[in-house]
Amino acid sequence: MANPLYDRLFGRHQGKATAFLQLADGTVITHADFLGLAAQYAHLLTRLGMTAGDRIAVQIAKSPEALAVYAACVQTGVVLLPLNTAYTAEEVSYFVQNSAARVLLGEGKRAESLDPVASASGARFMTLNADGSGSFAQQARTMPGTFDTVARSEDDLAAFLYTSGTTGRSKGAMLTQRNLLSNCETLTEAWRFTSSDVLLHALPIFHTHGLFVATNIALMAGARVLFVPHFDLDVMIDLMPQATTMMGVPTFYTRLLGDARFTGDLTRHMRLFISGSAPLLAETHVQFESRTGHRILERYGMTETNMNTSNPYDGARRAGTVGFPLPGVEVKITNSKTGRTVPTGEIGQIEVRGPNVFRGYWQMPEKTAEELRDDGFFITGDLGRFDDDGYLHIVGRDKDLIISGGYNIYPKEIELLLDDQAGVLESAVIGVPHPDFGETVVGIIVPDGQDAPDLDQIKKNLEASLARFKQPQRVIVLPELPRNTMGKVQKKALRDAYKDLFVQG
Repeated sequence: MANPLYDRLFGRHQGKATAFLQLADGTVITHADFLGLAAQYAHLLTRLGMTAGDRIAVQIAKSPEALAVYAACVQTGVVLLPLNTAYTAEEVSYFVQNSAARVLLGEGKRAESLDPVASASGARFMTLNADGSGSFAQQARTMPGTFDTVARSEDDLAAFLYTSGTTGRSKGAMLTQRNLLSNCETLTEAWRFTSSDVLLHALPIFHTHGLFVATNIALMAGARVLFVPHFDLDVMIDLMPQATTMMGVPTFYTRLLGDARFTGDLTRHMRLFISGSAPLLAETHVQFESRTGHRILERYGMTETNMNTSNPYDGARRAGTVGFPLPGVEVKITNSKTGRTVPTGEIGQIEVRGPNVFRGYWQMPEKTAEELRDDGFFITGDLGRFDDDGYLHIVGRDKDLIISGGYNIYPKEIELLLDDQAGVLESAVIGVPHPDFGETVVGIIVPDGQDAPDLDQIKKNLEASLARFKQPQRVIVLPELPRNTMGKVQKKALRDAYKDLFVQG
C-alpha cells in the first residue's frame, strides 16, 4: 500500500545488497540488511500497540539501530520525536507529556532517570543502546524481517521536532511526509547527489540537519554513508579519502582547519562541502578555500521548514550569504509591523512559503496563528535582506535566538532558571561570538542586594536542569542591566560589551 515517504526513501532499496552505512571500524550494512532490521522494529512497534499517528519519543545515541527506528516509524506511520541526547530528564519529561508519547526509547544507562519520566506520563519506557543491545532490540530480534507497510499520504504527519520557545515552552513543529519529501527531492537535485556519492556523516540524527537533510538525501540518491557517531577529528581525517561529500556545521570546519593534516591533497577528490545550522565566518570561507581549493556551500534552513535557500552548486558561493530560494520555495523580506514586502536591500523579517513549511505547532493554535500566516507564509523570526543579485543575507534574529554549535538556544529558558537562583534579582542571557561554536551563551546577573550570588552553586544548579549546550560558558555579575526609556533590557548593548569575551588575540 502507498506510503510516499517510505516508498521513495526506503522501499526503493528493498532487497538491494548495495552498501548503505559504513561504520568507522569498516563494517558495512547493506540496504537490505538495514531494511530487515527496520522491519523487525516495525513489528515490535505494532506489537506494543502503536498505530499510525501515535508518537514515540526517542533519546538514544547515534547508531544504525537509531536510524532503523526512524525507518520503522515511517513504515508504520508512527510519528517520530527525536530528542537531543543532552537533554536532562526534566527536559525530556516535558516533551513526553506534551506529545502524549506512548513510548519513550532511551539508553540503558539513563533508565533510572527516564523510566519514572515515562511512567509519570503513562508511556512505556524501553532501552536501545549504541551497541544494539537493550530491551527494545532484544524483543525485536524474534520478529520477521519483512513488514507490510502501513498506507499513508503526503499530508500525514511523519515527525515532531521540538524547538525552544521564547517563553521557555518548547514548541512541537509538526512535519508531514510532504514536508520531508519535497525538501529531500529538491536538495538531491540542487546539490547533484547520485548513487556514486559517499557522504561523510558526523552530524547528530536528532536534528533536522543530520536526519532529514543528510540521511534523507543519501537514501534518495542511493549514496553510501560513512556513518560516524560524532565529530572526531582523527576519524574524519582517516575517512575523508573515501568520501566525496560532507555536511557539517561551522565547528566541523574550524576544527579541521586547525589540524595540519587537513590539506589540499586530502580533499582534492572531494566534490562538495556543505555547511549550515549556524553562520560560517567569512574568515573560515577564505581559509578553507585557500587550504583546499574548495568553496564551502552554505544554506539556510530551520526546524519548521527544513531547507529554504542554498548557495548555488554552479556559480558563485558568496561568503556571508545563504544563496537563493530553493526551487518551489518562496522567500520574502517584510516589515514586521505591516507585513508588507520591503524593497531590495532593506532589512526585514524573513518569511517562507512552500511544500517544505510545517503544518503548525502541536497543541499551540495561537502560536501557530502568530507565526504561520493564512496565505501559507511562515514568519521565521530571522532578519535578513536580499542584495541586488538575489542572494539572501541573514543579519540577525528577531527573537534573540542563540545558535551554538548548530543548536538553537532561547535565552528566556535560561533566564527563568537564573532568576530563581539565590542572590539573583534579575538576569539577561545573550549570545556572543565564539571561535569554535560560532556563538556561545553568557549569563548576566544582578544581585538582589542581600547576599552575593554563589556562582559555583548556580553553575551546579544549571547543570542539573539544562542540556550542556545551553549552559552559560560565563556568568557575569553587574550592578544593573542596561535599559531603554521604556524599561526594556538592551541586549544589543550587552552583546556589544562582551563581543570580544572569547576572541583570541
